Amino acid sequence: MKKLVIAHLYPREMNIYGDLGNVITLKKRLEWRGYGVEVRPVEIGEPFDFGEVDLVFGGGGQDSGQLIMGEDLISRGNDLRQMAFDGVPMLVICGTYQLFGRGFTTLEGQEIPGIDVFRASTIGGRTRMIGNVVIDSPFGELVGFENHSGQTILEPGQAALGEVRKGHGNNPKSRQEGAVSENAIGTYLHGPVLPKNPGLADHLLLAAVRRRWQVTELEPLDDRRELAAARVAAGRPR
Repeated sequence: MKKLVIAHLYPREMNIYGDLGNVITLKKRLEWRGYGVEVRPVEIGEPFDFGEVDLVFGGGGQDSGQLIMGEDLISRGNDLRQMAFDGVPMLVICGTYQLFGRGFTTLEGQEIPGIDVFRASTIGGRTRMIGNVVIDSPFGELVGFENHSGQTILEPGQAALGEVRKGHGNNPKSRQEGAVSENAIGTYLHGPVLPKNPGLADHLLLAAVRRRWQVTELEPLDDRRELAAARVAAGRPR
């Protein structure tokens, strides 16, 4: 059986608002297609070999979680940057998204450096951006739930994940949400995001199996329930 390896970054520190559901979604959508899956946690201070990793996931967390894992993430930054450059698919949410950019400056002025996968910087704000989000993206309409006070600014030339139709996204002014670099995707969409957005999940999975085995398409799945859930979420008020 063909097997993919998913690296789950800091599952104890960065796992709020249901983000573990993204890993479950990736795993099940592979298993339904006959692939084996191994999820390997990346823990603070523990050795980790990224050489066999096919896909990387990192969830959201509070500022305290970022402070705890930030130094360890920096120590793995060279590996992760090279993997992103090589096209390894990645999905990083909220707090991990922020640290995959230039870094995060807290409201108190404390700077947590990032690993520069995305050309983006985040500063803490006093206004909390919370509620349902709908964006237009290359993967179609995406829906999710945001809850963050960090405001992310993309540098010129840095592609966003999508354009906000409902909600705030990266910050209250830009109408941009998330960032994309090669196959690495950063976003503020919790929920978790992948169960309601199967097209985005399959984009990541196809990128992984294409790199590993030159697979050019995935077997279709019946996503009627997932898409119905997305329509309900998209229709909810902020």
